[in-house]
Amino acid sequence: MSPTPVVTRFAPSPTGELHLGNARTALFSYLLARHHGGRFVLRIEDTDADRSQEAFSVGLQADIAWLGLQWDEGPDRGGPSAPYRQSERTAFYEHYLQQLERAGAVYPCFCTPLELELSRRAQLASGRPPRYAGTCLRLTEEQRSARLAEGRKPSLRFHVAPGRVLEFEDLVYGPQRFVTDDIGDFIVRRESGSAAFFFSNAVDDAAMGITHVLRGVDHLSNTPRQRLILEALSLRIPVYGHLSLLVGSDGAPLSKRHGATSVRELREAGFASLAVCNDLFRLGHSSARHELLTLEQMAEAFEVAHLQRASAHFEMGPLRHWQSEWVQSLSSAQARAWLEPMLSADLTAEQVEAFVAAVLPNVVLAEDARLWKDVVFGEVLTYEEPALAAARDAGASFFATAAAAIADRPGAPLGSSLDLAAVSKATGRRGAALFTPLRAALTGRLHGPQLAPLLAAMPAQRARERLLHFARA
Repeated sequence: MSPTPVVTRFAPSPTGELHLGNARTALFSYLLARHHGGRFVLRIEDTDADRSQEAFSVGLQADIAWLGLQWDEGPDRGGPSAPYRQSERTAFYEHYLQQLERAGAVYPCFCTPLELELSRRAQLASGRPPRYAGTCLRLTEEQRSARLAEGRKPSLRFHVAPGRVLEFEDLVYGPQRFVTDDIGDFIVRRESGSAAFFFSNAVDDAAMGITHVLRGVDHLSNTPRQRLILEALSLRIPVYGHLSLLVGSDGAPLSKRHGATSVRELREAGFASLAVCNDLFRLGHSSARHELLTLEQMAEAFEVAHLQRASAHFEMGPLRHWQSEWVQSLSSAQARAWLEPMLSADLTAEQVEAFVAAVLPNVVLAEDARLWKDVVFGEVLTYEEPALAAARDAGASFFATAAAAIADRPGAPLGSSLDLAAVSKATGRRGAALFTPLRAALTGRLHGPQLAPLLAAMPAQRARERLLHFARA
């Protein structure tokens, strides 16, 4: 990489929620910095006043923090390059824009959106790639003054000198080559006076000491423009790496039809942040580490050389796998803390511990345990049809015998009150013939957590009521 300390950044625009593609960019940028013992910077790019919202800014920061990606510099904690909101850096941008004006590298553009669209259509119709035709570059000072006198507010365009070849090395896509004749002059300041993305993004990276920029491959064509800006200002140019697209299982851009696409949706669905990070870590980045990793372990294993160029496919199946791995990694205390909020406050510590131990191998999300909470502790039990049929086939006498084998110990769990050996001896049933109808009558279904651990949590009185129901049938 470089002997210079590695500094990366994540620079979201607060115009919407943090979707998974941007979350992966944030994760990889964080891991790259941590892998080299460097710094990770958070910058909010809110120069688009019409679309930026403070609620989105707050939400973005909350989502990044929830993922565990702690930034070293940012809006909430400051740093040597403060402020970290672009809306507060107007004077900084104006300084560099004036420097470009003095150097003759920019010029005012009075073209209207309609004029630009007509020019674009004409170029396409003649088989030429659409780019700015340089109309306002050729205006005389008198013509510019006349337009200003009419009250027309110009944007500011960067003049791209023709006849140059721009070459650079991308961290992911390798050698890149662009011809300036194909780029066209581009806007660096909008009519409103706010700095445009090409400009503010580039000069902020330089000013904040960013050494390595990871971003989506859709920004690859922006790189030559930004390199030209930094070159004109004699500012340091970072190393760029462009990440492959994150798409759905069908190869199309992620959308609602693929399920949850934002970090907030996954968090509210009950996924753990570490599960989400483990899934994203393997989307477009290969690793020999196949186990559940902490962020520190991911940083150790992260390699820019392992970033892939092919589109990465996001699917819920692998994410659920990592969520399951996270669940199974929990200690008994952590598991209780995770599931206890959905349980009734009147349960004893022993009942909670027994319930958590019983259901943990069978849940992926905390919500999955809600069904078994109702099965074990609920007053009304719903029966799946196969379970209902299995219970009825066992006959009333079987359940009468089973109910009679429950010791009269108020408040005791069924596991310590039901004499299964006595039931087996009295009915002549063993193995599946014994346990299948018991499971059916006590849980309302034929599959789920192992029966013995469930019996350790189920109140004996509740079980007797369910067995007697079939004894009377």
